[in-house]
Amino acid sequence: MGIVNVTPDSFADGGEWFERDAAIAHGRSLAREGATILDVGGESTRPFSDPVPEDEERARVVPVIAALQDTGAQLSVDTMKLDVARAAIRAGATYVNDVTAFRHEPAMAALVAEHGCDCCLMHMLGEPKTMQVDPRYDDVVSDVKAFLEERVAFAVSEGIAEERIMVDPGIGFGKTVAHNLELLRRLDEIAALGFTLLLGTSRKRFLGSLTGREDPHERVAATVATNVLALERGATVFRVHDVAATADALTVAAATLRGDGA
Repeated sequence: MGIVNVTPDSFADGGEWFERDAAIAHGRSLAREGATILDVGGESTRPFSDPVPEDEERARVVPVIAALQDTGAQLSVDTMKLDVARAAIRAGATYVNDVTAFRHEPAMAALVAEHGCDCCLMHMLGEPKTMQVDPRYDDVVSDVKAFLEERVAFAVSEGIAEERIMVDPGIGFGKTVAHNLELLRRLDEIAALGFTLLLGTSRKRFLGSLTGREDPHERVAATVATNVLALERGATVFRVHDVAATADALTVAAATLRGDGA
């Protein structure tokens, strides 16, 4: 899953693809590099970020999604807003990536069900503005797993087919470095839920804390390391900024794990 941030303030690439033509060109480039899903977002959910007005978010993402329909990649909208998702689906999106797991606007689930879209349900403690203020858990893996089970049950009750649901432990969304590492170490326990497991570690701050690299662009190798570990533990979808490097690493890792050289 290649990340297309049509935002001026995302933590890893804020402003680089904010102009519409630049975002479209970037999406096309990610598809050529091997992204089979393009995740287009118009609102940053980095720690301490402020929400974006609905009209502005819609104006950012809809033209980009419409222009990327010929890439061959599945088009995803990264939003928690019902009307933004509805407009994105009309423009060609068939995947809704809601970081609130349908808690912000529960009617999002019915929209996804109505259109037969795929979706991702992610764990987040609180909201972006507050999630990194002293996050605490009894046991982070057990707590995240229980949350995802509850949100999956809600999605299914609203008519979403189980095979359309992906789950994401929400690395960096209300977690300390220790929490993130524990989730990665025990990711197989999240995979045991039986749903497609998506991981999003790309360029995140905890990688900078571990490696000493302040510039998010210099965290590619660290990102790749987490994705290879996650593949071995059951993840199959990887949300990344750096598609080519990740795709190469996962190709080698997958061939090694299969043991057939294919």
